[in-house]
Amino acid sequence: MMRADASIASTLAATVPSTVTVTARATSSEVGRSHPHESAHLHVAGSAPYTDDLPQLAGTLHAALGLSPLAHGVIVALDIALIRAQPGVVDVFTAADIPGDNECGSLVKDDPILAGGVGDTLRYLGQPVFAVIATTRDAARRAAALAKTAIQARALQPILTPEAAHTAQQYVVPPMHLSRGDARGAIHAAPHRLKTTFDVGGQEQFYLEGQISYAVPTEDRGMKVYCSTQHPSEMQHLVAHALHRPAHAVQVECRRMGGGFGGKESQSALFACVAAVAAARLNKPVKLRVDRDDDFLITGRRHCFHYEAEVGYDEAGRILGAEVTMVSRAGHSADLSGPVMTRALCHFDNTYWLPNVAMHGYSGKTNTQSNTAFRGFGGPQGAIAIESLIDSVARALKLDPLAVRRANFYGVGDRNVTPYGQVVDDNIIDELVAQLERSADYAARRVQVAAFNANSPVLKKGLALTPLKFGISFNVTHLNQAGALVHVYTDGSVLVNHGGTEMGQGLNTKVAQVVAHELGLPLKAVRC
Repeated sequence: MMRADASIASTLAATVPSTVTVTARATSSEVGRSHPHESAHLHVAGSAPYTDDLPQLAGTLHAALGLSPLAHGVIVALDIALIRAQPGVVDVFTAADIPGDNECGSLVKDDPILAGGVGDTLRYLGQPVFAVIATTRDAARRAAALAKTAIQARALQPILTPEAAHTAQQYVVPPMHLSRGDARGAIHAAPHRLKTTFDVGGQEQFYLEGQISYAVPTEDRGMKVYCSTQHPSEMQHLVAHALHRPAHAVQVECRRMGGGFGGKESQSALFACVAAVAAARLNKPVKLRVDRDDDFLITGRRHCFHYEAEVGYDEAGRILGAEVTMVSRAGHSADLSGPVMTRALCHFDNTYWLPNVAMHGYSGKTNTQSNTAFRGFGGPQGAIAIESLIDSVARALKLDPLAVRRANFYGVGDRNVTPYGQVVDDNIIDELVAQLERSADYAARRVQVAAFNANSPVLKKGLALTPLKFGISFNVTHLNQAGALVHVYTDGSVLVNHGGTEMGQGLNTKVAQVVAHELGLPLKAVRC
């Protein structure tokens, strides 16, 4: 990005038309100032177009997906003729008709776009088996709903829980282990020991705008895909592979999403690929917008976790040794389960010094939707494990949980290295918690809560002060980068093309602020 000083800004001001006022950066500090979201005026007026709002081109067709009626089974018959004969149906295709790779896995190539034909295995209830293209969305949906009749399968015993997957030793990625010191020895030598198992459930993203893609053929075998996605470049690559065309023949556009939360990072791929293959087969624009119930059946959510943990601790609640086994329900394919488990392992310590620790992570392969990214991306699943243990230790010792937390905080100068070797520098956890404890009147309110509970046989209150560490970067270093292309036009206006996606968090506004600040321009001169 070009840095401008007062002289550059003055030169621009003297040479550009009066449509844009150019001022020096010193008098136009846009960073740190409060600005409305760049699309706020469009949102409140209902005129901010999402993918489903885009005008449909003449001849647009509509797609729907025929879904597996079983969680696990083998296809013994597939009556595509029945689907083709339905009113309004223009085309039906299966995995065998995809010209390129029948694959939409983000990291591991183990996630088929469509399940396959006779003799192939059904992996989960709701897995797409065929795609229907019809003249209207209603006709496509009605035809696809006959999947229960068209798909005949021999049922197999499904694995549905992380515990069952762990027992069967079925995983989507190899097990992960992270340790420091002698956890078992420290636990056995500790004055007190505690062993527990517990579970944390999953969570549906429930974005307001569901999964949707609109594929439009362009000249010279090109394809333009409008897709509600957090990852346009990955959609470009996967669509190109499915079409068996070079990446430069595919464009993916997403101006804004109606929410994502991780659900549209990798799992928008299946819908983009199906719409693009349909559009290529028929040389017609094809729109695929799934119903909410089909969205829930096809796509994954936040990983649920099963924990088996043991800690050894002293009279003050200091953890001397800890061992934890985390088993996630990954689903039928790897998707992003590996990075999610990696982050969970790296967040088990949260804000606490664990001198002797052993962590084991297993991403269980189950006959369910492939679970995926969700805000926090494994961090909450890791932190909640140690917080549950801290709370259990406090209960066992009859101590205030905050006192046990404080006894285990990372230190300054020592006790400040994570199990994965990162130094916790500039550690302010003690001072921060002390300030919050005072400002929240924590001690007095704990007394009030105890008094209320003693006199209330039914209604109970609780109060906790819980710290949280969250690593904002990726474990894979090369992913921690970004890029932007800044166009400075002769009239003084600026257009920025950056690598982020807008899902309501105001990213375009923040990027525009930074560019305006660096170039010494008013915010209205910059557009993303």
